[in-house]
Amino acid sequence: MFKISDFHLVHSSLFDRNRIPKHTPMAKLMRMSLADEDTPGDTFCSSVYGSRYALEALPTIEMPEEEMPKDIAYRLIKDDLSLDGNPMLNLASFVTTYMEDEAEKLMHDGLSKNFIDYEEYPQSAEIQNRCVNMIGKLFHAPTHEEEEHSIGTSTVGSSEAIMLATLAMKKKWANERKAAGKPFDKPNLVMNAAVQAARYFDVEERFVYCTQDRYVIDPVQAVDLVDENTIGICAILGTTYTGEYEDVKAINDLLVGKGLETPIHVDAASGGFVAPFVKPDLEWDFRLPRVVSINVSGHKYGLVYPGVGWIVWRSPEYLPKELVFNINYLGADQASFTLNFSKGASQVIGQYYQMIRLGKRGYRNIMTNLTRIADYFSTVLSKRLGFIIMSKGGGEGLPLVAFRLDASKKKHYDEFAIAHHLRERGWIIPAYTMAPHSEQLKLMRVVIREDFTKPRCDQLLLDIKHAIDALDSMAPKEIEKHAELVKRTVTHTGRKKSHSRHYKGEKHSLAKHGKSQAIC
Repeated sequence: MFKISDFHLVHSSLFDRNRIPKHTPMAKLMRMSLADEDTPGDTFCSSVYGSRYALEALPTIEMPEEEMPKDIAYRLIKDDLSLDGNPMLNLASFVTTYMEDEAEKLMHDGLSKNFIDYEEYPQSAEIQNRCVNMIGKLFHAPTHEEEEHSIGTSTVGSSEAIMLATLAMKKKWANERKAAGKPFDKPNLVMNAAVQAARYFDVEERFVYCTQDRYVIDPVQAVDLVDENTIGICAILGTTYTGEYEDVKAINDLLVGKGLETPIHVDAASGGFVAPFVKPDLEWDFRLPRVVSINVSGHKYGLVYPGVGWIVWRSPEYLPKELVFNINYLGADQASFTLNFSKGASQVIGQYYQMIRLGKRGYRNIMTNLTRIADYFSTVLSKRLGFIIMSKGGGEGLPLVAFRLDASKKKHYDEFAIAHHLRERGWIIPAYTMAPHSEQLKLMRVVIREDFTKPRCDQLLLDIKHAIDALDSMAPKEIEKHAELVKRTVTHTGRKKSHSRHYKGEKHSLAKHGKSQAIC
């Protein structure tokens, strides 16, 4: 099996700018130290808060010249992080926020292991292989022939996994075009939602856009976009907007019916650990002959803390050899297919723990519970609070609830106002506009995760009702002022003013489309 090392997204840090212009009186006050000649030095302090460090601002731009006692550094950073939101109330994200103590202990033990070094840590590499085998079997990977067996690797998440899948499809397509003496400079990828890899690797994006009443890919339109330069079709098992499963089987059957060999990659980031347990008869995986690769997030419904994803190919045929690098400078010959190199072994170990600890029955019980809670939540929202439900229930999609206000009730506020009001109670619930070509629709979305129990669900429903009651009694200008206050003082996007002018002006991407929160 091959190993993926870490892939870090770039964060634009404009270190010469702060939230408040540095020459303003407020900025000068924030940088000022209150320590004087009578303040104890750093060689002795009775407590963290009795030291001079409690009177000084934390370094924000330049590394300090001198050391700081470890207990003081720990406490000051911990206090600073206490201003973050509560992860368990962040219902915008699919990412796991709960694991058992035993899993955390195992993951802590793996922090210092450089996972890429198979020679030094062979058992950690073996644990990755076991996970790939289990996931391949879960996705019905073929095992009946020696030359046709699934292969795969761990990644840091599904974004990296999709990039590797796109690279593999592009390289295989290019090799076939070269062998036939045909041009290979205009690859394209058919999809319904933006895939970062297409943009990064110079692949034309061919979109099947949403409509007023369809929020997933249309199989017929997708296949109609295929031509000789198409490297593949990307279908999503659980869309970001409404959690709906795209019809992979219909795409597969249309390709087969037309005699097209176009491969399908399934982005099962969210649904890969849900559908096999809630809808086991749904055909979306390697049971379909045109599906050649599948990615899944371990840190979403795989129930592991952030930092692990998986990519599995149907057989070695779909992972060209020239993409696999062989190295020997870590003490032994080893193969690697990666965008970067080093990472800790913790998340892979955490995934293995969950798989053998829970087993199929444990995952099935959890996903069934989440589906029931999602159905209950959507029923109360619809029947008692008057919302329009946009997501599918009964396990036909992810355990999430997408909903919007009923336009016929002519409310003088929108979904964004409700989201801002709930933020005061600590809930992080995104309000956003739909995908391009249906963006006039506004909606909210609650992701039902493992630790979202019925008591917490009931509390959220009460808070939504209170928010509606409060907004009903407020004048439109009051609502506008309140939303602006919350945005400026509570949300990161409102508080952080130092956005680089170099990256402004993009019309649409998932993180920049009028949403109150990121929705990944």
